[in-house]
Amino acid sequence: MYSQSLYKVLDNYIKPKVLKRNNKYKKWEYGYNVEHDVVVISKDGQIGEVIEIQNLKIALPKQKDICKFESNKFEFKDLPKELKRIKTIFDWEDYPLDFKETWYDYIDKEFSRREQGFWFYNKDVATYITGTHYMYLQWSKIDVGKPDFRESNRLFFIFWEACKADTRCYGMCYLKNRRSGFSFMASGEVVNLATISSDSRYGILSKSGPDAKTMFTDKVVPISVNYPFFFKPIQDGMDRPKTELAYRVPASKFTRKKITANEKLEDIQGLDTTIDWKNTGDNSYDGEKLKLLVHDESGKWERPDNILNNWRVTKTCLRLGSRIVGKCMMGSTSNALDKGGDNFKKLYDDSNVTQRNANGQTRSGLYSLFIPMEWNYEGYIDSYGLPVFDTPSRPVIGPKGDKIELGVIKYWENEVEGLKQDQNGLNEFYRQFPRTTQHAFRDESKASLFNLVRIYEQIDFNEDCQSYKTVTKGSFQWEHGVKDTKVIFMPNENGRFNISWVPPIHLQNNVIMKNGVRYPGNDHTGCFGCDPYDISGTVDSRGSNGSLHGLTKFSMETIPPNMFFLEYISRPQTAEIFFEDVLMACVFYGMPILAENNKPRLLYHFKRRGYRGFSMNRPDKLLMKLSVTEREIGGIPNSSEDIKQAHAAAIESYIETYVGNLGLKYGDMYFQKTLEDWAKFDINNRTKHDASISSGLAIMGCNRNMYKPIFTRTLTPKPLGFKKYSNKGTLSKIIK
Repeated sequence: MYSQSLYKVLDNYIKPKVLKRNNKYKKWEYGYNVEHDVVVISKDGQIGEVIEIQNLKIALPKQKDICKFESNKFEFKDLPKELKRIKTIFDWEDYPLDFKETWYDYIDKEFSRREQGFWFYNKDVATYITGTHYMYLQWSKIDVGKPDFRESNRLFFIFWEACKADTRCYGMCYLKNRRSGFSFMASGEVVNLATISSDSRYGILSKSGPDAKTMFTDKVVPISVNYPFFFKPIQDGMDRPKTELAYRVPASKFTRKKITANEKLEDIQGLDTTIDWKNTGDNSYDGEKLKLLVHDESGKWERPDNILNNWRVTKTCLRLGSRIVGKCMMGSTSNALDKGGDNFKKLYDDSNVTQRNANGQTRSGLYSLFIPMEWNYEGYIDSYGLPVFDTPSRPVIGPKGDKIELGVIKYWENEVEGLKQDQNGLNEFYRQFPRTTQHAFRDESKASLFNLVRIYEQIDFNEDCQSYKTVTKGSFQWEHGVKDTKVIFMPNENGRFNISWVPPIHLQNNVIMKNGVRYPGNDHTGCFGCDPYDISGTVDSRGSNGSLHGLTKFSMETIPPNMFFLEYISRPQTAEIFFEDVLMACVFYGMPILAENNKPRLLYHFKRRGYRGFSMNRPDKLLMKLSVTEREIGGIPNSSEDIKQAHAAAIESYIETYVGNLGLKYGDMYFQKTLEDWAKFDINNRTKHDASISSGLAIMGCNRNMYKPIFTRTLTPKPLGFKKYSNKGTLSKIIK
């Protein structure tokens, strides 16, 4: 059975006494609460449930005035026919006061729901939707008429409201599946905000200028045109413009308070608010101040357009100095990495709310959100807006009365199974309908040096079998803190090591002492490969990671052969910590290490500590042919073209033999980061592929006999000074 993991309720996250007291005096302010590290999206000073969506803690409004529809779900209510005839506020002015009095409460209630949000019972569960979501469901017109309520969209709008409330945030970066409704939801938000804002500008960008124009003319304009008169400002120009919507008289002015004050229309100041679109380019909207920027299909910007460059420019349009005055709503599926997807992936990764700078902002300024396809796949959502994850025992009724007889998980698996022989087709399906972020950023198989079919087979297998249960995070440390004694492994969620196998007790800490030098006692069982670094810090704090991999080989010991058992990809605060981490791993497993020696501080650390015997010499040269430095510390250079080719061939051979579907079983390679690094490996730009470097060296170290140079002895005959005789005939004769 599928268990949801999109959000979780944080019970008693705020102490009940504190919650009750602050609710009593309505002290909860809309925005980020530093004391409790929570974003409050309530606007009435009271909060209820605290939930967490993609690591962002959000305090919802307190339950009140819960609406119960007859159908026990959200229902769209048509505009009363008495009000349908009224097209503008000018028409409203012509009606008698008693008529207006009849509808004041109705109009005020709609304004309140727009501002505060809306509570209703959905399948007997009290459910909250934001004001933006309510406007989308109740008053927005989309291509199929009125949008259906979906639980996935509810969580999307809650997350977006938190982005708006949080003064540290520039907006959202939403990674989605196709037909998720993002374009219409974003269009609805543009109109919703623009119709209540003054002196503001709202912009739209997409993967191309024509796409942005289509979004404007086919989505934004119809939503604006179909707003009821009390929400709809008077606009300048044509009813259905092609380039710009300009609002003159604000609808928000015509609440009951304004009208009863008998303020004349001509005395009311105009909004001076516009919505427009721009052609796609790095400098679109450069130098302009925006209240909201909609970035549609941002993962599909292809060269020469670059979403990263554009965001660096448009980000400045959303702030005045250090103060954020506008937001960005960005959403997209992803292209293949070499077709713009790599830039969007970088932006998405830089929007992780758990990684913030000293100002409390993510690297991009945005907050990332990913909703798996099973939450939002059309045709597999029931009449209550809830996904049908598993195949039901009896048919489930959809929002249009259609029967759902298959679970969305099974449907997706069937599609994947049918595309197994078409890897590019499968990768495209993954990108369009991802269940994980790894699916969303799948690359094309033709772009890889190695067999992507096998790599992705292994990645998918690991995800299906929940490889995190096979891999343990942790750290190594010297027993009692005494160096050069015994190393122990400590499971730790914040540890830098990923471990999938630990040797039996008799093989742990197997170190042999010879002539004052320590040697690995388990040389016959496996080897480590390492891509080190020398400098603790870099100018831009973006230096490459130190990387270490451990690989077993066939032996008579009871250990799994040809299995990667350790992955370490990290850059601790100092290089010395990294050196000691590597040393402790080698001691614990009692295995040698083959490391790149172009950054030699790691190997000098081994020698200085008495562990020179652990450092392997380069396997492609005889001892007598090694340089002075190579004899001193060991290791292998990365500059030789022969080494580069041998290194890549080693990884390629391992993937073909031990990764992916092997017929009766799948490979035992459980480290997803390394698999993903193999998928993206570029032999001409190896510096950013730390995991590939160290894993390849581990393979070479385990198979070092394959790289031994062929030594042939050439024998040259030399005369010894003795005369030779022929004994033919009766007399011996000297052979001249």
